[in-house]
Amino acid sequence: MLQQISSLKATLDQYQQLNKTFREAREFAELLKTDDDPKIQAEVENLVEQLSNKLDKTELQALLSSEDDPKNAILTIHPGAGGTESQDWAEMLMRMYLRWMERSGMEANIINLVNGDEAGIKDVSIEVKGPYAYGYLKAEAGIHRLVRISPFDANHRRHTSFASVFVYPEVEEDIEVEINPDDLRIDTYRASGAGGQHVNKTDSAIRITHIPTGIVVQCQNERSQFKNKASAMKILRARLYQLKKDELEKEKSEIEKNKKDISWGNQIRSYVFQPYTMVKDHRTKYENTNIQAVMDGDIDEFLRQYLLWTINKGD
Repeated sequence: MLQQISSLKATLDQYQQLNKTFREAREFAELLKTDDDPKIQAEVENLVEQLSNKLDKTELQALLSSEDDPKNAILTIHPGAGGTESQDWAEMLMRMYLRWMERSGMEANIINLVNGDEAGIKDVSIEVKGPYAYGYLKAEAGIHRLVRISPFDANHRRHTSFASVFVYPEVEEDIEVEINPDDLRIDTYRASGAGGQHVNKTDSAIRITHIPTGIVVQCQNERSQFKNKASAMKILRARLYQLKKDELEKEKSEIEKNKKDISWGNQIRSYVFQPYTMVKDHRTKYENTNIQAVMDGDIDEFLRQYLLWTINKGD
């Protein structure tokens, strides 16, 4: 309920900001008719650009009509086969999404992070808070493919790496997700660290296995075993909620459809650094040759094209 109120308030604020920018642009445009001042011209152009950007964002949000779209999200990234190569790619994707969250005014909280052996990451779960976080990020669920000259290959050969991204709507406290304590196997272990004084000397990390479904979640970011358990349970609730939705709807959700092998042929998007630069979404066919901008979090058009694509194909 609180999240619904927050979402409605954000929508109202967005409308008021749009209306304010439109009125200011109209007033300056009227003034320009009688005073051909370059400063006024520049102000009009600036306000029109602001208005255009805000309208694009409003249009994108208007496409988010699912009941779960306004919710916070939990985003997870897992590297595919390939060791250091794919682990480094998973970290690059994590950075891309964190940049997007920052640009979009979303709050990001890394609730579980397992570093790679040499570079990159083995696993990460990020709690994303903000209006329509799940609605925007659901477009990213699937296999992401990287093609580049490997910085880890002494012979400078071209490598292909894969990583999977899954996105779940965060479950609100007032939504009942039944979890029988007897169905849980909870293991504790010593969290990995950077070495030296940073090594955790207590078994604070938590791994929870939901025996009936086989779902396994873990968290080791906090020094407190209690906090790690709370974070792991939050992820488990989100995944069980999605499973419950699938059963009620009697059909596979988009999240489950995207759970394919992390390998060739299953990718939703390719990021090519060599021999040319291009990011291409294989579902919508949208392309962007400015790969550096994309890796810096400029993925809004990919999200918009995905939402338009789902509408056009009847989802």
